Amino acid sequence: MSALTMFSLSGKKAIVTGGSQGLGYEMCKALAGAGAQVAFIYVDSPQADDIATEISKEFHVMCKAYEADVSVAEKVHSVMSKIYADFGDIDILIANAGIHEAGPSETFDLDLWKHIFDVNVHGAFYCAQFVGERMLKKERGSIIFISSVAGHVGVRPQEVASYSASKGAVTSMTKALATEWATRGVRVNSINPGYMTTVPFGDNPQTRFWKLRTPMGRLGKPDELNGAAIYLASDASSYVTGAQFFVDGGYSCS
Repeated sequence: MSALTMFSLSGKKAIVTGGSQGLGYEMCKALAGAGAQVAFIYVDSPQADDIATEISKEFHVMCKAYEADVSVAEKVHSVMSKIYADFGDIDILIANAGIHEAGPSETFDLDLWKHIFDVNVHGAFYCAQFVGERMLKKERGSIIFISSVAGHVGVRPQEVASYSASKGAVTSMTKALATEWATRGVRVNSINPGYMTTVPFGDNPQTRFWKLRTPMGRLGKPDELNGAAIYLASDASSYVTGAQFFVDGGYSCS
């Protein structure tokens, strides 16, 4: 097998949560561009079906959008059942859906804290559990969690204990599931992004501080997770499990 062939996703089927915008949208396009059929889950996007049609036409693969709140286990089971009925067995799961809120820990709203964990941690596990059970029966599959550099090191100047704690849990869950399923054909890894320009931050003291703190001196572009996602989804990473891929411009090194 040639080196490039190892990265092909032709004939594979993928699910991406939070796939209608930002990093998830870019990874949907990357998977489709590598040959995969793609189902993406969204929670609130009037353009989701149009996005799926656009990806299908551009890359000549099947792509469909499915609405569901991943923080509710029953809704995850329902939407996953629909996807399996439409696509058949799934080879790749990218658990990308997540939310982020900042605020001082001493006054942080506890209901909001719980909601962040419901989406970022519990939602990721609900998806991995449903897909993982079926991958284990086939003895093949790749699960990729989108964690964060904030789950590994303290970040400044924003106050994000809730988000950081949730992403730390995702990183630990990655290691635990990878260890549990390592001999059963299912690989589990995480991508841990640094500061990415998923929204127009503008030039302000906070973004200037982020750039100064990042050795490469800039924020990441939304499509700069794609290489890691394709690598971890493909046969090129067949001996990689339990890894955390930092795509952060060196932020975690300094």
